[in-house]
Amino acid sequence: MPIISAPQEFNEDSLYVDLAAAVGIPMYLKCEGFNFAGSIKQKAAVEMVEAAEKSGLLTFDSVLVESSSGNLGVALAMIAKSKGHRFVCVTDSRCNPATRQIMEALGAEVHIVTEPDPVTGLLGARLAHVRRLCERDSRYVWLNQYGNDNNWRAHHRLTAPQVAAQFPELDVLFVGAGTTGTLMGCARWFKDHRPRVRIVAVDSVGSVIFGGAPALRMIPGLGSGVRPPMLDESLVDDVVHVPEADTVRACHLLAGRGFLFGGSTGTVVAGARLWLAANAPADKGLVAVGISPDLGERYAATLYQPDWVRRHYGGEVPAQGRAVLAAEPAPQL
Repeated sequence: MPIISAPQEFNEDSLYVDLAAAVGIPMYLKCEGFNFAGSIKQKAAVEMVEAAEKSGLLTFDSVLVESSSGNLGVALAMIAKSKGHRFVCVTDSRCNPATRQIMEALGAEVHIVTEPDPVTGLLGARLAHVRRLCERDSRYVWLNQYGNDNNWRAHHRLTAPQVAAQFPELDVLFVGAGTTGTLMGCARWFKDHRPRVRIVAVDSVGSVIFGGAPALRMIPGLGSGVRPPMLDESLVDDVVHVPEADTVRACHLLAGRGFLFGGSTGTVVAGARLWLAANAPADKGLVAVGISPDLGERYAATLYQPDWVRRHYGGEVPAQGRAVLAAEPAPQL
């Protein structure tokens, strides 16, 4: 029976969904949303905050500030409240309303950027806002999840060895790419300890992480308008780019079986489905695991809302919960 005195002390590390049994996709999904922050970002947030405290960078009168599309912002708001720090989250207009409300309920100050940078998009505009805050007030401490090595170290220390312990015969691991903290932490661990495991990065169409053309993206979480400084492509075996319409389809497919997951998880599942169909015939018996970053409650007003889906993707969401969109885009590998 776990007994804790701070919310960040609990995380469920051993829960997996057998997607072959649930929806016919031959993969196990590692569920990272069962903690008080509601996502895998709790691990990186704890690692970055505690490192900043130990180094003396973060003190009693500091103000934490971070750019986040949502999940890290919630994790930092929770930890800041628990530890007695002030926290300012700089997000943008794509952030789910429920996510903003959770951060504010936890005492965070939320700044919403609405005008994208002409080159680097909304993320670039968010980063510029963070830099301005830090320049104006020396109390502001920017953890910088995009370039902070403690981001990937959290997953090198925790996530990758947890997967390896549960699946000693693992063949392929699917990891979503955003800041690439989870991706780089897992990729480094497996290259060092089990190099035969293939690391497949899953990114969103419209993201520039792996050199793709920038385009409007409506679902927060994975993807980026700025190439992450911590990315080392030599550690990645394959990359799958997923159109957002396929993310919606995957989320509604899972919801049709009672599993309500977030947009980042839908992207990972859609990408894994494409890769497995092209590279792993059913008789090969590959052992595949995908990392699910979050659950779906915070997306109830967006990708699970029929009007929102229709407005952005031209489709309908029938009562059974599976998205039927106007066009079936070709698989992109």
